[in-house]
Amino acid sequence: MYHAVGPHPAKAAYGLSVSPEAFAGQMEVLVERGFTPLTTAELAAAWRSGGPLPRRPVLITFDDGYEGVHRYALPVLAKHGFAATLFVSTGWLRGAYEEGGALDTMLDWEQVRELAAAGTEIGGHTHTHPQMDQLDDARLAFESVRCRDVIEAETGRAPVSFAYPYGYSSRRVRRAVRAAGFAQALAVGNALARRRQGPYALERVTVRRSTGIEEFARLAEGRGIGRSFAADRVLTKGYALVRRTRRAGASLVRTRT
Repeated sequence: MYHAVGPHPAKAAYGLSVSPEAFAGQMEVLVERGFTPLTTAELAAAWRSGGPLPRRPVLITFDDGYEGVHRYALPVLAKHGFAATLFVSTGWLRGAYEEGGALDTMLDWEQVRELAAAGTEIGGHTHTHPQMDQLDDARLAFESVRCRDVIEAETGRAPVSFAYPYGYSSRRVRRAVRAAGFAQALAVGNALARRRQGPYALERVTVRRSTGIEEFARLAEGRGIGRSFAADRVLTKGYALVRRTRRAGASLVRTRT
């Protein structure tokens, strides 16, 4: 799971960014070790049908829609013939649907179409990048459907894959994403994706500015993931409890009023 790719990202995006040189080196690792990138839709279709997967399959995904994905990542992906999936928050992208709130310079829709034409799957990541498990039902439906409709209008193809902002989801969120027409969705989890996770809770491994090339190689091989993300998992459990408490409190207030 990547976010921004660039030499000098904004401070708010820095920790979850990678430099162009690091990204190129990481893709070389995948080449050297015989991995075969595919899109999220291709993985899900194979798991649903029981069809074959390529040798050493791997997903390369980008969240949010930062401009550096086009400027720096696309040439590297094209060089190796690598498939990838880009999950865009449609209200963050530059253009007619922009609503502000983006952390750095974002893609415009022409760049998104160029990525799609190069073989990148375009998936949904909500419209305004909220914590979906904190939304009421009406806003939850809006964020999912609006994102889907804008992507279809701009690319000519309805998206079938989705990624939850911040990785936050719940049974209610997953139902809303499915109702909006998405066939599969990715969380974070910092673990390898497994078929048993189900199509709406597939996990990913985070690549950060601090991820060195040796660590990246271990993560790609599925080694040392628990150790690398032990602190993240403790924080994730704490955040989950806080969000559930906050959501329950909001529901109680609405019931009383």
